[in-house]
Amino acid sequence: MASVDFLKILVVTFNCGRQFLKPATFAQQLSNELYGSQRPEILVLSLQEIAPIAHSFLGGSYLVRYFLRFFLAVKAATKAIEYGNYVPLITRNVGMTGCIIFVLEEHKSKIRWIESAGVGVGVQGMANKGAVGIRLGYAVSEETLELAFVAAHLAPMEDALDRRNEDWMNIVRGLVFTPTNSKNIPTAAKQTATSDESEALLANSPEDVDQRPRGIYTPTSHLIFAGDLNYRTSSTGPRPSDHFAFPQPTTEPTDPHHYSHLLRNDQLTSELKADRTCHGLQEAPIDFPPSYKYSTRAQLLAETDDANAKWDWAKHRWPSWCDRILYLDLPSWMKAEMPGAKIEVEKYTALPLTPSSDHRPVLLAMRVPLKAIPTPEEGQGARDLRIRPPFEIDPLWRKKRKVARRKEIFVGLLAYLFLTWEGNGILLALAVGMLVGWIILRSMLEV
Repeated sequence: MASVDFLKILVVTFNCGRQFLKPATFAQQLSNELYGSQRPEILVLSLQEIAPIAHSFLGGSYLVRYFLRFFLAVKAATKAIEYGNYVPLITRNVGMTGCIIFVLEEHKSKIRWIESAGVGVGVQGMANKGAVGIRLGYAVSEETLELAFVAAHLAPMEDALDRRNEDWMNIVRGLVFTPTNSKNIPTAAKQTATSDESEALLANSPEDVDQRPRGIYTPTSHLIFAGDLNYRTSSTGPRPSDHFAFPQPTTEPTDPHHYSHLLRNDQLTSELKADRTCHGLQEAPIDFPPSYKYSTRAQLLAETDDANAKWDWAKHRWPSWCDRILYLDLPSWMKAEMPGAKIEVEKYTALPLTPSSDHRPVLLAMRVPLKAIPTPEEGQGARDLRIRPPFEIDPLWRKKRKVARRKEIFVGLLAYLFLTWEGNGILLALAVGMLVGWIILRSMLEV
């Protein structure tokens, strides 16, 4: 049996809490994970609640300062361990959910093409909740290895289980990938990578990519789904006394405060088994404490020596594994052709709490065979979800996204004017201008 080469991928999902990231803190966490004998060729950041709603909905230059801090963190992380440089390949957001993909500089020429997608599943289809997808074509000799990454944020609250499953359905129906090119690289990315690098990365955007609608399930593509999926450990909020039973640091599984007891109530695990969400996706075993919801006090102590002495939970939410990373296994026809091929998970864990969020980032280090998924022959994999997805693509997906985008801009403008200091300044200037104008006009009429 021939040996199989692998492509290493590092995926981190993080709910940013609508706050500025502290690059030094995130860089230290990343450097610890990047250090090793084999560097990941691809680094993926799945981000939720990137910025306040005004900045997220307006997008563009309003998000530059938020994204730039992640670029600085990655740059600092690689510098700290004297590794090769990671260059930002593409940055995408839809409302408050975003995705940044970095690639090792020496591998950038292997990116043949890029597709991207976005869908809102929040109020009236707006992207206060939603998903953004990026699919890459990675050169493997004469073949092309396809990798699809989806960053998502689903409905919150303990009692919103059905809504989360509905959000998943709407993501499958509305997340449609279309080709992108260098003209679409956001300003923030251009500030981090030179224009020449940006052009070189995407110079090979394909003429021959299938122009038919391509959703998250396609016969020849890998799929990694990461985000704040918001599945909880209870369908109701905790009672006043329940917080005494919340998990605490202990290595003894028989201890009633060990997190494994609460994990048995995880909604996502149950829904996956019942085939009601994330169809066909699988997850590495969870061997880390809940990623949400930590108290304000815990955030203040995040960078102190007392950070791990006790887990300080918010008392009005059940601690839960909201932040998850799942993936689609190799198709049956590839396993039959390559018996030794498999996806390997090297690490699945939660990173330390940061001062800016009540979520802990979650990380997945994985290796996928450095071999393109072959096109199935007729009759192969007839029941495989890559060929027969759980939901059909919505024929009105493009129209619905355009309508929702107009609503986002309107809401974003209102939020900017009334909820930010800059917007308040504009309103004050307008009010003063109108008052002065009225006084001048009145004085002229009285003459």
